[in-house]
Amino acid sequence: MPLERIGHGGASALERANTLASFDAAREIGVDYIEFDVRLWREELVLAHTALDARRAGNLRLAEALAHLADPLFDDIGLHLDVKQTGCEAEILRQVKTAGLLDRSLLGSQIPAVLDRFRALDPGVEVGISVGGKLARATHRWGDWRQGVLAGLADRRWNVVMVQHRLVDAALVDSVARHGSRLYAWTVNERRLIDTLRELGVHGIATADPRLFDP
Repeated sequence: MPLERIGHGGASALERANTLASFDAAREIGVDYIEFDVRLWREELVLAHTALDARRAGNLRLAEALAHLADPLFDDIGLHLDVKQTGCEAEILRQVKTAGLLDRSLLGSQIPAVLDRFRALDPGVEVGISVGGKLARATHRWGDWRQGVLAGLADRRWNVVMVQHRLVDAALVDSVARHGSRLYAWTVNERRLIDTLRELGVHGIATADPRLFDP
């Protein structure tokens, strides 16, 4: 299976992440998916990685991002929405559906409750659990994160697994594959490491610089 190329924040090594310019750069270089962050700020959904980023002026609104990504130029590119907080699932789902992009969108989060809410709103939506480093896992109260993630796959609580690249090993790749699921690694900004993960058999890799996918 060909490796799925994911542009982190678009092409955030070249343009500011979560902007139209970054999305355009990723498309021009060539990606299969564009990943971007969504959170609520002052009752409005914006593209921002952290709460501090959300306070900055000029953040792209989700509706504006989706309208841009609905352009036919992006028809062959899927979307990974990384949802950073609870409480905005219904509005995110509404906006994605309104833009006509649900069929090529993966709704992901490090917060299991976010994915549960998406599934409650629309059982057919594709959702992905994201697992970060040690601090992030402690924040989200992951104990045995591997057991929890694989149990969620078995129960069809989520469709795919997205993990910080240092957590990837052959055993995880095999376990996810046995559940008929996909494993994505993030965020990988070295060509050598991309090659290593490709050899391990991950289904996709997110990078800030999609040029690294070229030989």
